[in-house]
Amino acid sequence: MLTGSTTEISTFKGEDRALRADRIGTPGLLLSVLAATAPLMVVAGVVPTTFAAVGVVGVPLIFLILGVVLVLFSFGYAEMSRHVHNAGAFYAYIARGLGGTIGAAASYVALVSYSILQCGIYGIFGFEISSQIAVHWNHDVDWWWPALGGVVVAGVFGALKIDVNAKVLGVLLLVETVLIVVFDISFLSDPGPQGVSLHAFNPDTLTGAGFGTALCFCIAGFTGFEQAPVYAEETARPQRVVARVMFLAVGFATLFFAFSAWAITVAAGPSGVVGAAQKSPTMIFDLNEARIGNTFTDILNVFFITGIFASLLSFHNVVARYAFAMGRDGLLPAKVSHTTRSGGAPVVGSLIQTVVALVVVIAFAVTDDKPGGDPSFAPMMRLFTWAGNVGALGVVVLMAVASIAIIVFFIKRGAARVQAWRLVTSAVAAVALLGITFYAVKDFKVLLGVDPGHGLRWLLPGIIGIAAVLGLLYGAVLRVKNPAAHARIGQGNEAFQLDKAASAAEASV
Repeated sequence: MLTGSTTEISTFKGEDRALRADRIGTPGLLLSVLAATAPLMVVAGVVPTTFAAVGVVGVPLIFLILGVVLVLFSFGYAEMSRHVHNAGAFYAYIARGLGGTIGAAASYVALVSYSILQCGIYGIFGFEISSQIAVHWNHDVDWWWPALGGVVVAGVFGALKIDVNAKVLGVLLLVETVLIVVFDISFLSDPGPQGVSLHAFNPDTLTGAGFGTALCFCIAGFTGFEQAPVYAEETARPQRVVARVMFLAVGFATLFFAFSAWAITVAAGPSGVVGAAQKSPTMIFDLNEARIGNTFTDILNVFFITGIFASLLSFHNVVARYAFAMGRDGLLPAKVSHTTRSGGAPVVGSLIQTVVALVVVIAFAVTDDKPGGDPSFAPMMRLFTWAGNVGALGVVVLMAVASIAIIVFFIKRGAARVQAWRLVTSAVAAVALLGITFYAVKDFKVLLGVDPGHGLRWLLPGIIGIAAVLGLLYGAVLRVKNPAAHARIGQGNEAFQLDKAASAAEASV
């Protein structure tokens, strides 16, 4: 609850500072969240990359292990969503548990992490479109042209009603899911030289130094499932819908990714899957073409691109809502919290992310010197790989800190006994997530594919640290200079509704 008078901390300026409630239900929210995980991009991109870079056959088992960790995390996170409805999700929860200053740090980490993730996806989006144009029309188009087009289209959708976005994301997600199921079945019905083997689920496949790094690669595939609370203010029954969607999303992602990764080991053979992935980054498409043919592979490539777009649009919407929430809480200029009157979309936050993405893509385009004659180097090895790993690291850090904040939140409310088992699961999840964070930073050179002495292996993960420090400093200054504003951090919609009621009361006098 807020302390002090509402007039002391009021920022209510009208309905254009509020997200519209009852815009999205369980199906729409679930499809939006799952679209962010980009199933086809994970199965065709993350899984082969993990096989190739780490040399661990037990990738399907790793997905199951991570699924257990994330379910443990979700017990407390979902319960928190019943008590706090805020588009700032992570930072709002952290602020409620650990205080406004740490919440401010978390807000900047969240904004930077999700923004970097979204910008990175434009790299693979542009590269895939330019590659398909070259293959089918024999015409060379630089990757940044379709990437810039994607930025503009995502910006347009970001200003529309969230239910419109949900329908688009839902259709794209369902199509790519069906396609994955088709090639999973083809792999299992026409197995490789070792037959339908369960060797990939053998714990012995996880021994060795590559296990920690493989965890880091694979957890990036889950990034997006945690977004459900971001839309809590736009659902009709957030106490039920958000928690339900979270468990459905993490459960689906766990089983789907583990099953698909296993099907890949069956098609290539457990003993040959690592070599096949190292030999060809398009291993999935090669295996599929040999079984179903060129036509289906061409269709798969098309929906691989649309699946990538669905993911970047989903992250765009999340960044816009974090920016909106931060503007409302005084962590960004108040104008950032403006929404459209017709649909309640966070239009200013969407515009800011569009501009940021344009700047990033243009910066990488200008520096694209195609070293070694490889046109994929800039978008794939720089923008997509660098940004994807930095963003995923930030999200894992947020999940670990949020787990700790959830424990403190319920203890401070005197609910430790009632929530005891959720506090235990949150503690276990925090330890596991901190362990993954340690491995991610330790092995960042492997994630980036650079030499151990390369400056980027510390500079890039340092971006998350810089965001956290800046947020801490801003929060500390705000606490001294404007304690009333500091008290609002993480209060979000509750403070807004109090301000709205106070404004209505003043108008009626």
